Amino acid sequence: MTDTHRTVDAVWKLESARIIAGLTRMVRDVGLAEEIAQDALVAALEQWPESGVPNNPGAWLTAVAKRRAVDHVRRSRRLERKHEQLAHDLERGQEEESAPDDVLRLMFVTCHPVLETRARIALTLRLVCGLTTGEIARAFLTDEPGVARLVAGAKRTLAEKRIPFDLPDGPELAERLSSVLEVVYLVFNEGYSATSGDDLTRPGLCLEALRLGRLLAELAPREAEAHGLVALMELHASRAAARTGPGGELVQLHEQNRGRWDQLLVRRGFTAMLRAREAGGPPGPYVLQAAIAACHARARTSEDTDWEQIASLYEALVRLLPTPIVRLNRAVAIGMARGPRAGLALVDALAADPALRDYHLLPGVRGDLLERSGRHEEARLEFERAASLTGNSAERAFLRRRADGIAATGARGATLGQAVRDFLGRDDLDPETLRSYGQTLRRLRRSLGDRAPLASLTADQVTGVFAASWEGVAARTWNRHRSAVRSFGAWASLEHLAAGIDRRAETRAPTREVDPALLEALWSRRDLPLRERTLWRLLNESAAGVGAVLSLNVEDLDLDDRRARAGGTWVGWRSQTARLLPLLVADRTRGPLFLADRRPGPGRMPAAADLCPETGRGRLSYTRAEYLFKQATRSLDPSGAGYTLRQLRPRS
Repeated sequence: MTDTHRTVDAVWKLESARIIAGLTRMVRDVGLAEEIAQDALVAALEQWPESGVPNNPGAWLTAVAKRRAVDHVRRSRRLERKHEQLAHDLERGQEEESAPDDVLRLMFVTCHPVLETRARIALTLRLVCGLTTGEIARAFLTDEPGVARLVAGAKRTLAEKRIPFDLPDGPELAERLSSVLEVVYLVFNEGYSATSGDDLTRPGLCLEALRLGRLLAELAPREAEAHGLVALMELHASRAAARTGPGGELVQLHEQNRGRWDQLLVRRGFTAMLRAREAGGPPGPYVLQAAIAACHARARTSEDTDWEQIASLYEALVRLLPTPIVRLNRAVAIGMARGPRAGLALVDALAADPALRDYHLLPGVRGDLLERSGRHEEARLEFERAASLTGNSAERAFLRRRADGIAATGARGATLGQAVRDFLGRDDLDPETLRSYGQTLRRLRRSLGDRAPLASLTADQVTGVFAASWEGVAARTWNRHRSAVRSFGAWASLEHLAAGIDRRAETRAPTREVDPALLEALWSRRDLPLRERTLWRLLNESAAGVGAVLSLNVEDLDLDDRRARAGGTWVGWRSQTARLLPLLVADRTRGPLFLADRRPGPGRMPAAADLCPETGRGRLSYTRAEYLFKQATRSLDPSGAGYTLRQLRPRS
C-alpha cells in the first residue's frame, strides 16, 4: 500500500460517517448514500496518486460525493424540484445546517424499529463508524458473511420503508435510544481495545463514541442510562495514557501508573454518574458498569481496590444482562475478591458456551487464574491459545510474553498443531477427505491450542469442543466431524479422543423434486452461463448423481450416442443437453468437462486428474456448483432458500 493510499484510508475513516450522513439527507436512502460515498472514495484512490493529496481532503471527498448525489437527483424525475436547490447550494458551497448533528440523525435512522436489533447495530457500525464487516463480526462474536447479510438486508429495508432522516421525539426517542446506546458502546470498545491491527487502541473511535454519547445525554437528559454510558466511557478513557508502555506494549490495570490517569475525564465521569442518579429509577446495565469503573477510579493504588464491591456490582449486572462476556468479567472480579479457585470454577462453566469459543479473553482469563493457583504449565498453554485467537498484534505480543515468562515443566513432546499438520500431510488422503478432516481439526487446534501437548489431550476436552462448536448441527455433519476425530485419534494412538462423542442417527428426508413449471422458467433464462445451463440440463435429463456428472472428462464423452462413461456406469442425456455439450467442450480434447472459474492458486493445486491441461483450470467442485444453483433458484423457491442440485433429478 502506497503512502497516498494510506492517506486516503485514514481520511475515509475520519470523514465517511459525516459524508454518508449528509448524502442521506440529500437522497433519503441510506444504502444509496453509502454507494455514492464509495464512488467518491474510488475517485480519490484513482486521482490522488497522480494529482496529489488536496489541501483539504475531507472537503474534496464531500464535494465529489455531493456532485454525484446531485447528478443522481437530477436523473430522478420524482425529485426534479429538489435537485435545482441542491445544485444551487453546492455551487455556492453552502452546507445545510443540521440540528443538532447529522451523524446523530444518521444513527437514529440506522437504529429504526423497522430493523431487528442486530441489524440496527451492524448497520450503524458500518455506516456511522466505518468498521469493516470483519471488525463488526468480532464485536458480535459471529462470522463475516452473517454480518454482510445483516447490513445488506437492513439497507434494503430502510430504502423500501422510506424512513425519514429525522430525529425522533417523545416515546419514539426512548424506544430507539437503547439501540443507539448499545452501538455507541460497541464503537467505544472497538476504539479502546481494537480487535485487529498493530495498535492496542483506535483513539479516533473512542473520541467519536464520547462525542456521540454526550450528544445523546443532552438529547435525553432524563435517561439515566444515557448518562451512565457517558460516565462509563469517560472513566475508561481516563486510563488511556497509562494502558501502554513506551513501546506500545499493553500494561495491565493493576500495573498502571495511576498518576497518568486523566483527572479531568475522571471528574467528568463522576459528574455523569451524579446526573444518572438524579434521573432516578433502578440502575441499568450502563449505570452498573460505570459504578464498577468508579470503584477503580476511587482506589489510589491497585491494592486499595474494593473487589468485594465490584463483585457485588457484577452480580447485579449479571441478573440484568446475563451475557457470556459479562459472566466472564464477573469471574475475574470474584477471582480477585474470593481467590482464583472461585473465579476458575466460573470460567470453566463458560468453556462450552459457543459464543466464547474463539474469544481470546476466555483462555486469557483462565490462564491468569491458573497461574495464580500455581498451575503454571496449564496457564502457559492457555496464554499461548489466547495469543493464537486474538487479531490484535499488541495483545498477541502481551499474551506471548506472559506465556514465555512461565517456565515450562518437563518435556513437552509432540504438540497438537504439529500432529495435525503431520496427519493432514499424508499422501493417502484424497482432496475431499483432506478438506473434511481439515475443517474438524482446525477447530480442535483453535479451541485447544496448537502448542497443547498431544499426550495430554482428553476425551472430555474433545467432547467440550464438539458441544461448543457443533451441538446444533445435522446428524450427518456431527458424524462427519466425529469420524475425523476417530481417524486422527487412531493415527496418533489416542483412540480415546472420541470416547465421549456418540454417533447420531441420520434420517434423510425424501428429496423434493423441482416443480416442472419452475424448471421451464429456469430453462427460459438466457442470462445464465453456458457451463451452468449444461450442467443443470445434464443432471435433469440423465437422472445421474451429481458426483458422477461432475467427475466426467471430455475424453469420456460419446456425443454421437449421447452418453459418457462415469466410473463403472454410463451417463446418458437427451436433446437439450446434446445441443449444449458441443458448445461447452469447444476445442478441448481432454480434461474435466466442467471447469472452475479460474486457475487454482499455488497453495491449492488439485490432483493432475482434476486439472485441465489445456486451460490450466481445475474441476468444478460440488460445493461451488451447489452454491451457484441455490443462488440462481432463490427467486423460484417459495422458501427463498433456493434448490439443491439433487432436486434436479426426476423421481421417475
